[in-house]
Amino acid sequence: MILLLSSAMHEEMPDNLYKILTIQRIIDEAEDFKTFIFNDGHQINYLPGQFLTLVHKTGAEEIRRSYSITSSPVLNEPLSIGVKRIANGFFSRKLVDTARVGDFILSTGAAGFFRLPENIHLYQTIFFFAAGSGIAPIYSLIKTVLHACPQIRIFLIYSNQSVQTTVFYSSLQQLESRFAENLHIHFLFSSISDLRRARLNRELLLEFLMMGRFDPDTTLFYTCGPPSYMRMIIFMLREQGFPGDHIKKEDFNPARAFKPRAIPPDTGTHYVNLELQGHSRRFSVIYPDTILKSAQKQKISLPYSCETGKCGSCALRCVSGEVWLSNNEVLTEKELKQGLILTCVGHPVNGDIVLQFEY
Repeated sequence: MILLLSSAMHEEMPDNLYKILTIQRIIDEAEDFKTFIFNDGHQINYLPGQFLTLVHKTGAEEIRRSYSITSSPVLNEPLSIGVKRIANGFFSRKLVDTARVGDFILSTGAAGFFRLPENIHLYQTIFFFAAGSGIAPIYSLIKTVLHACPQIRIFLIYSNQSVQTTVFYSSLQQLESRFAENLHIHFLFSSISDLRRARLNRELLLEFLMMGRFDPDTTLFYTCGPPSYMRMIIFMLREQGFPGDHIKKEDFNPARAFKPRAIPPDTGTHYVNLELQGHSRRFSVIYPDTILKSAQKQKISLPYSCETGKCGSCALRCVSGEVWLSNNEVLTEKELKQGLILTCVGHPVNGDIVLQFEY
């Protein structure tokens, strides 16, 4: 097991494809949720809202899980992640139950598209919708916007069972007090007697949207929580006329396998030319293998996590040729037009392709 490394195992890890992080501090944030802070996280570059992929490696076999980064790079905070204990979660149970300060953790780095747009300064309002541990990436985003974009108003609608189960409850209250003109938080608790405000629903969401006149062109929405929760929010926002490329959702569930409902329009054998830092690797892709699976068979290490087209860890840029995706729940139309593809669900079609790393 290489999720938590002993000192002896640390000495035996020569592979520079991985980063070895040391736990500096562990904070109990709420029931079954902890923050893990690393003292050597400077070796990993990340953007607010992204996640860190951890690796369990035994010989040639790997299991990967991703956890949202809760720190903010603009504040020069040490790299930290939030971990919710899942009853049958191999990684989360190991971290929450047994990890100690000084333990080593193996990571492939940060990734994800749940992040701020490059033209963030053109926006006036951001709505964040979080449920439970879905606050983790949003916490990083909120801290970043408050300090880097003081012209932006922030509304956080945060759903939990009770105050006791609310992650970052005190920290969020402190932020709201410090940035009273910019940050407005609405906590929803399912344990209260007022059922109209116990959970986010259609009427309540419309009520929040009526708190002011929000220009669709200058308003952003971010949501992270259970799939049904996010579907309801996205459906309502689109119904109210907000453009789809202004709505971001964070949704990756490695435990749920994805089975393609269709086959590529071209199942012939094609070649991938992978360009990285002046070097090139060439390998074939034979259906039904994806680009990622084909690379793994050729002992070529590519980034990945969920393997279902949901998280964006495996995103590369296609600079030549065409890639068909069997599933895509993370890339926007704009990003697809810019050539981004997902290798975990991607198949070359109509000829060979050339790929470059996005990061």
